[in-house]
Amino acid sequence: MSSGEKELEVKFYLDKLADLEHRLGALGAVLVQARTFELNLRFDTVNHALTLAGRVLRLRQDAQAVMTYKGPGQMQEGVGVRQEIEFTVSDLTAARHLLEALGYQVAATYEKYRSTYLLDGQKITLDELPYGDFVEVEGSEPSAIRAAAEKCGLAWDDRIVDSYLGIFTRYRVSQGKTMPDLTFKAFEGIHVTAPELGVKPADQVMGS
Repeated sequence: MSSGEKELEVKFYLDKLADLEHRLGALGAVLVQARTFELNLRFDTVNHALTLAGRVLRLRQDAQAVMTYKGPGQMQEGVGVRQEIEFTVSDLTAARHLLEALGYQVAATYEKYRSTYLLDGQKITLDELPYGDFVEVEGSEPSAIRAAAEKCGLAWDDRIVDSYLGIFTRYRVSQGKTMPDLTFKAFEGIHVTAPELGVKPADQVMGS
């Protein structure tokens, strides 16, 4: 796995996303992508071979179409690390048909709105999902990721290394929900709390 194919990141649940956005501006963070809607399609085999192996095959549509492969994850100094191969595709529909022709099928659909910043060389993404708001901190070294997170006023001990779909699955099981996909339509009229997601707001220390 080359250094260019390695993803190191953690995420945090946010109680007040707008406050973190204001803090990023005060810290001089650079906005590299304004708030954009994302549609994500997660593919797998009929017998869920990729999921069982801890692998991810995904198509994403935001400002462009992107195909992503992620290998099994591991922990390094409190940060999730995994192989990531990602590239743009010219046609999302054609790419989907290719994967389906190879025997893969859409196993899960999830949506979010994402804004992306750069702070001290680390990528900070503010994510609005149907069940709540999060921030992901991604970089090249665990120590730099932690420094950026703490500079943002986030409690390091409240970090999350699970995926958004992993959180979704846990929520459905614990709350007895039956919605198949993580979409805004599926969560219309549903208020989800941090305890129901099994997470804790990491921005409670912000401003202290």
